[in-house]
Amino acid sequence: MAPISTEELHLFHKTHREVFCFLIFKLHRDLTQSLLVMSLWIWLEHNGYPDINYKVMDLPYTLANALVTEAVSCLECIEAENSHIPNNGGLPITKGLTQKDISLKMFNKKRYTIIAGIKSVLKNICARIFADVLQIILKSRIINRVRASGGNIFDMHLTVPGFPHPLFGKFDISTNNTMNLDLSDEKIWMGNGPCDDVTDDDKSMFLTFSKGFPVSEPEVRYLFTRTYGDCVQSLSMGSAVVNDQSLFAMMILKSVRTVDQILNGKRVAKLHINGKHIWVRKYERRE
Repeated sequence: MAPISTEELHLFHKTHREVFCFLIFKLHRDLTQSLLVMSLWIWLEHNGYPDINYKVMDLPYTLANALVTEAVSCLECIEAENSHIPNNGGLPITKGLTQKDISLKMFNKKRYTIIAGIKSVLKNICARIFADVLQIILKSRIINRVRASGGNIFDMHLTVPGFPHPLFGKFDISTNNTMNLDLSDEKIWMGNGPCDDVTDDDKSMFLTFSKGFPVSEPEVRYLFTRTYGDCVQSLSMGSAVVNDQSLFAMMILKSVRTVDQILNGKRVAKLHINGKHIWVRKYERRE
């Protein structure tokens, strides 16, 4: 199978490209915000909400703008420590457009699943299908800025403002003009969508224990296996030991969805095993 060309990729994602340009040039939305909104909508497409990208440009201007504002509120809900969720769910236009039960509560409950999904969409889809549009916009901005300052243009390093993002990480504009597709790869035929290539960091959790109440590795494994099934990929008890007791542990799960199940919309979950407390939170790597 020959690699997919840029033209073929653009044709396949024609609607996504049109909507992205619509957000920037018609609704005059911020470039970085538009990129994140598109990533969110594409993730929703792959998770049972297929209508947004195909209907947004048919909406009246004010309604389309309000729909984008709802998408931004979804992103803010993911990022915020504590989000207020209105009684109507906060997404009436999105709900009406998709004819699905969707609210900000979902973005609170599935926070880390959606973060991993958006990261995957940014890297695997948006970096490829919007590369030419982003290059045109960013180059134009640099040229205008340099001309205004009276400088000379030599080497233009294109970076999208706002990246690396505190939640979604790096975003590198793809310069490849072809995309390899191995049709013998079984994953292509299994209906897998974005979020299937999550990293171990996406699935990692940090556990802490109380001094004087030692928790063993078998106890930790039993606690999570009993509640969430065969979910533990690896478990490392902390090397910092006080009175023969590990005070923390690092756990990598098999699925990022289990992270959200454990936390249930909270930043820290308090669990119990044999009368002993275990505090669990999402592991965040510090660069």
